[in-house]
Amino acid sequence: MTATAPAPTPQSTIASRAVDVMKIYGTGDTAVHALDGVSVDFVSGQFAAIMGPSGSGKSTLLHCLAGLDRVTSGEVWLGDVDISSANEKHLTLVRRDRIGFVFQAYNLLPRSTAFRNVELPLVYAGVSARERRGRALEALGEVGLADRAHHLPTQLSGGEQQRVAIARALVVHPSVVLLDEPTGNLDSASAEEVLTILERVNRQGATMVIVTHSSEVASRAARVLRLADGQVVADEPVDHALVLASAP
Repeated sequence: MTATAPAPTPQSTIASRAVDVMKIYGTGDTAVHALDGVSVDFVSGQFAAIMGPSGSGKSTLLHCLAGLDRVTSGEVWLGDVDISSANEKHLTLVRRDRIGFVFQAYNLLPRSTAFRNVELPLVYAGVSARERRGRALEALGEVGLADRAHHLPTQLSGGEQQRVAIARALVVHPSVVLLDEPTGNLDSASAEEVLTILERVNRQGATMVIVTHSSEVASRAARVLRLADGQVVADEPVDHALVLASAP
C-alpha cells in the first residue's frame, strides 16, 4: 500500500514537510542528537530561512529534507512522497527530478566547464544532448553567465562559481530549492547578486529554504525558523522576527 502525505494546511500546498524528525549520530554515551523531534511545513512558493548557532541542526535539517541524510526516526515528505521511507532508487529519482541543492562550497567539477557542470544533472536524467544544451545555456543565462559557459571553475570568481552552482540546481526545474549557506564565502556584492537571483526564482514559483548565519540574508525571506539544540525554538514571519538578534 502506497503511503500518502498528511493533509496540507487549509488553502495551501505543502512542498516539503518534516514530521517529528530525529537524527542521531553515534550510539550510547557518544550519541549526538542533531535533530530532536523537528516538525515543520514549507508551503509551495515560500521563501524560508533557517537560522541558529553552529551545531543547532540547521544543515542537518536541510540534508534530511533533501534526502541526503536518512532520518533516525520520523518522516520527511516532498510533496506527496515520503522520502524517509523510499528505497535508494526511488529516492535518487525523486531527488533528481524535484530538488535543487546548493552548497556553500560550490562543489563544481574542477576540470569541467561551467556548461558541463550545469548540464550534468540532465545527463543523469537521460535528457537528449540537444535538450541538455538548450536547458543548460538557459540556466546559465538566468544567472547572468551565458558568456562564461565555456570557462573552467578556476577561471571564475567565487560569486560566479556560486551562480554556476545555482544554475546547476535550477536546470532540472525543481519544485524545491535547498541552499546551505550559499553566500557564506562571498563578498557583499556577489552575495547581493546571488540573493537577487534567488528572489527572482522564488517569484517564478520555486520553494526556497536557505540556511544562513546572516541576518541580512534572512531578512530577504518571508519566514525565519530558529533552531537550537536540534529543536525549532521559533518560527515567525520576517516582519515580526527579531532577525538582527539571531546571528552571532
